[in-house]
Amino acid sequence: MAKSKYYVVWYGKTPGVYLTWKECEAQIKGVAGAKFKSFENREAAERAYEEGPERYMQKPSRPKASKKPKGEPVDFSHFPEIEPVSWCVDAACSGNPGVMEYRGVDTATEQQLFIRKFQEGTNNIGEFLAIVHALALLTQKGDHRPVYSDSRIAMNWVLRDKRCKTKLSPNAKNAELFRVIQRAEYWLAQNTFRNRLIKWETKKWGEIPADFGRK
Repeated sequence: MAKSKYYVVWYGKTPGVYLTWKECEAQIKGVAGAKFKSFENREAAERAYEEGPERYMQKPSRPKASKKPKGEPVDFSHFPEIEPVSWCVDAACSGNPGVMEYRGVDTATEQQLFIRKFQEGTNNIGEFLAIVHALALLTQKGDHRPVYSDSRIAMNWVLRDKRCKTKLSPNAKNAELFRVIQRAEYWLAQNTFRNRLIKWETKKWGEIPADFGRK
């Protein structure tokens, strides 16, 4: 018998996609402001989880500030909720898998802080590695500023799972990538960090400053 519902928990005890209402209820019970929704199939649920609740949850209409124009620096007077003293990370991938690169920038100035490129990878792997790279550099500097990412999946891999849960299989072409993944997972296992990891709200603010501009 096919499953009829999948449940997305965006804000709860442990965000994720759950197979039964009982599992979902356990994550939202007693959580003020919990956000969750049911979907008819796994694909729709996973897509909704990645995109975030804004598109799927009804909320009162209100005037919206203009999004950050593509290629233009963030106007922090329009978005006072964004913390300018922060870093942003993003990844880009040509194909899935394909040539992948990730980078980090200063949120306010968009100065590039680091960049890496691999011959084969996925966007989620790049997002994960970018976050860990930023956290490792900031921890080394004793700098506790927050880090923004527009990937909820990668944020959960870092915060909840402490590992890269990719389905990509190792091969000769991506051997270097998997060595870097291993180092990133080791760093997460051996270190703690005080930096907040914050979801970049693309639908509200426009593209993240670290975006590669290839959409």
